[in-house]
Amino acid sequence: MPWSSQGGGPRKPNDNGPWGQGPWGGGPSGGGAPPDLEELLRRGQDSLRQMLPSGLGGRGVAILALLTVLAWLASGFYTVGPNEVGLNLLFGKYRGKTQAGLNYNLPSPIGTVIKLAVTDRNAVDIGFREQPTTRRGPLAPEAPEESLMLTGDENIADVKFRVFWQIDPAHPEDYAFNVANPPATVKAVAESAMREIVGQSQIQKILTADRKLIEPASQQLMQKVLDDYHSGVLVLQVLLLSVDPPASVIAAFRDVTAAQQDLQRLGNEAEAYANRVVPEARGASARILQEAEAYREQIVAEAQGQASRFDQIYDQYKKAPSVTRQRLYLETMERVLGGAEKVIIDEAPAGVSGGGSVVPYLPLPGFSSTQGGRK
Repeated sequence: MPWSSQGGGPRKPNDNGPWGQGPWGGGPSGGGAPPDLEELLRRGQDSLRQMLPSGLGGRGVAILALLTVLAWLASGFYTVGPNEVGLNLLFGKYRGKTQAGLNYNLPSPIGTVIKLAVTDRNAVDIGFREQPTTRRGPLAPEAPEESLMLTGDENIADVKFRVFWQIDPAHPEDYAFNVANPPATVKAVAESAMREIVGQSQIQKILTADRKLIEPASQQLMQKVLDDYHSGVLVLQVLLLSVDPPASVIAAFRDVTAAQQDLQRLGNEAEAYANRVVPEARGASARILQEAEAYREQIVAEAQGQASRFDQIYDQYKKAPSVTRQRLYLETMERVLGGAEKVIIDEAPAGVSGGGSVVPYLPLPGFSSTQGGRK
């Protein structure tokens, strides 16, 4: 079919073919409708006759042409690496994918193979540029146009993060044909998703507790947007490297954070002190109450015992007053004099002359020292 009969109309002299050249290898300057297949074969045979010796004959030309065609077909074998997937194209149209190993597709210009490394991990940095001399590198130089984001409470947060992604092994054709620049698309989607998540949060929570919640939320949102684009990209991880206030107010934010930490620390210390003192006070109160109760019971019991003893003595006194008085006197003197130092001087025996006129000798200094020592 001549090229001029297709939907685009006749090709202009400066139009290029689908591979950047004129149709059928004529170059970009070739114009007019291309010859048909028979004309191409005839021209090829004439060229071979001119190049080959005159004695080769028509059969030799046919054999040589067949070998050329076989060599061209054999060039369609290709190898796919263990970390790759091959995409087969025929006349620029996707026809299927091949796995690792030796595969075949019609050679160029009819067939084309695109190899994609579907297991390699790729990284995109947002908010900074990694130094090329190190593996991870410091967070410099800065990219404030990417890292400065507005929070839900109308503050500004400086967010720097890294996104790890790879080609989706199940849909590598989407990665190859649906997105013109996949790394740039991943970066734009990552920045947009992070701005949306940060815009729904308060800066204080972003700086403290919600940092671990931002990573999975932004990853899910990124994956949803990329799936809607049919980009053939899998988001493996979103890693927050730093979340800080802007440099102009970071000192004030750090003071606020330190004050909040001090407040929490002092509150914890006060609560610990209360938890220690209150049980001790309750224990001391219970001990005092128990001691008072025991003392009360002891005093009441002693009083009841004394009253009972007095009642019994009174009963005995009514029966024998003199005997009871004598007994009370003796018992009282026994209690009073039983533990005291004393010297008893009896009268002189009867019949001893001069017994009443003799002055007894008492060792008073020794007696006094004995009492003093006992004191």
